[in-house]
Amino acid sequence: MQVEPTSRSPQYLYAVIGSTPKQEWHVYGIEGNAVRSVTDGAVSAVVSDLSRSRIRPERRHLAAHRQVLEQVMAETSLLPLRFGTIADDAEAVRRILSLHQERFITQLNRVAGKVEMGLQVSWDVPNIFEYFIEREPELRRLRDRYFGSQARCTQQDKIQIGQFFDQLLNEERDACAQQVENALVRTCAEIKRNACRNEREVMNLACLVERDTSDQFEAAVVEAARLFDDDFAFKQSGPWAPHNFVDLDLEA
Repeated sequence: MQVEPTSRSPQYLYAVIGSTPKQEWHVYGIEGNAVRSVTDGAVSAVVSDLSRSRIRPERRHLAAHRQVLEQVMAETSLLPLRFGTIADDAEAVRRILSLHQERFITQLNRVAGKVEMGLQVSWDVPNIFEYFIEREPELRRLRDRYFGSQARCTQQDKIQIGQFFDQLLNEERDACAQQVENALVRTCAEIKRNACRNEREVMNLACLVERDTSDQFEAAVVEAARLFDDDFAFKQSGPWAPHNFVDLDLEA
């Protein structure tokens, strides 16, 4: 028989997993409290007691949240919840599980046996604008026209060349991402393009990968990198909980 928390204290939620008879996880969560499971029907929530109804995103709290996810993910598939997801008490957790049970089951089936791998590709060049100037004659012509020794550049001219540069940047990103995705597709259940975080970033991919095929994924990344010259830097990360492939808006 599963022993579940009976405390009426707030419960911090880390993840949703399939129904489990497991009482406790051998990891301590936020505030150093024991991590346990609360079950309703076919799903369980991984939780720990909390002394307050809100939690600040301090480094130690974020680290504890991540550590719990890593420990649970090592043993089973999970749906990671957003940092700061808190229920009033254990009974409120069960109500959440009951209300969203079908959604949880559908999404657990989606990520079953899988982990998320990240792949970031960046331009490794001294100046990204000059890099495109060397590659794109039309951009070079506009640069010389608007910024030449005899030119008088207006604000509208600057906007025009900036818009053209952004267009070239995004076209190149799309083309490069398609090349990489073609190289990875056989080793990924799903690939998601996330927004680039800065001007130098070419792509920021989240890849849903079968847990036991991570070696094949890494080999595919190496093959993808060989399609590009030394102006591109590849950085692989993971495995992570499948944050980018889970849609859980519990507040809604």
